[in-house]
Parts: sequence; C-alpha cells; structure tokens
Amino acid sequence: MAVLPIITAPDPRLKLRSKPVARVDAEIRRLMDDMLETMYAAPGIGLAAPQVGVTKRVLVLDVAREGETPAPLCLANPEILWTSDERGSFEEGCLSLPDQYAPVERPVRCRVRFLDRDDELREIEAEGLLATCIQHEIDHLEGTLFVDHLSALKRGIILRKLQKAKKLKETVPA
Repeated sequence: MAVLPIITAPDPRLKLRSKPVARVDAEIRRLMDDMLETMYAAPGIGLAAPQVGVTKRVLVLDVAREGETPAPLCLANPEILWTSDERGSFEEGCLSLPDQYAPVERPVRCRVRFLDRDDELREIEAEGLLATCIQHEIDHLEGTLFVDHLSALKRGIILRKLQKAKKLKETVPA
C-alpha cells in the first residue's frame, strides 16, 4: 500500500466527472487500499479517487470515531437511490481544501447502491455523519466540491485563501 498525493483546490482536475469502473478487480482493490492508507494518514474520514488524480468512480470512507474500531467502507460506482426529505447541517471539511470548513445542508439519510471491494453489488442506508460523508464523496465523483454548496461569497473567500496558500507554498524553498 502507498500514501498518495492529495490534489488541492483550486485544481481543475477536481472539477472533472469520474468514469464508472467496469468491475472491482485487483487494480481497483489496490487503489482502494492506497486511498484508505492516504485517508488515514491525512487524517480524514473520506476520500474520492479524483482527489488522488484518478478519474474513476471509487471512494473510501471510515466515520469511526477515535478509539472505536475502524470501519472502512470501499465503494465503486456508488449511486444514491434515495434521500430523505429531512435535511441537516454538518460542518464539512475536505482533504482537498485543507483547513477550510463550512456548514453544508444535505439530506440526513440516504440509500446508496455500489460495488464493494469483492465486486458484489450492495445497498446500504446511511444517516447522520455517514450519510453526509457518502454524499460529500459522491459529489467529488461529479466534480463538485463542498464549497459549491455555499454562497458565491463564502466560496470565493475560501478559494482565494487556498490559492494564496498554494502560491506561498510554491515560493518558499523546501
């Protein structure tokens, strides 16, 4: 397994729509394993393939709290089948938008269909943080970032901060 470099905004690759995988084979399982290692090292609770430069419909997540047994989920070709009418707001962050957080309103429950790491078709119903995380990561597969759910003003402020930080990092010698 390997820790992969995480792409940060504003990078145009984060706005690309991902392509479905034909099946979960050894290559996709290796990608899932590398993505999990990358996510845990970051640390984060979710990571989509576009965030590591792979435009495939693959994501990993683990919303287990510190001290709890890890509960990683690996999803290929995830598809939201249903969302609740009830909505809630979570403070969201993103490994591709380091140190930036904002409340985002989403459905509090969802049902999703996906291929698991054994290439088996599965369905799960999620609520709370897990539902939010799944929706956030599926957004990445569509080229959508959590800041795209914010007002233009808030989005602009966050993206300018990231651009400034990126330029600063490029000008400081390593």
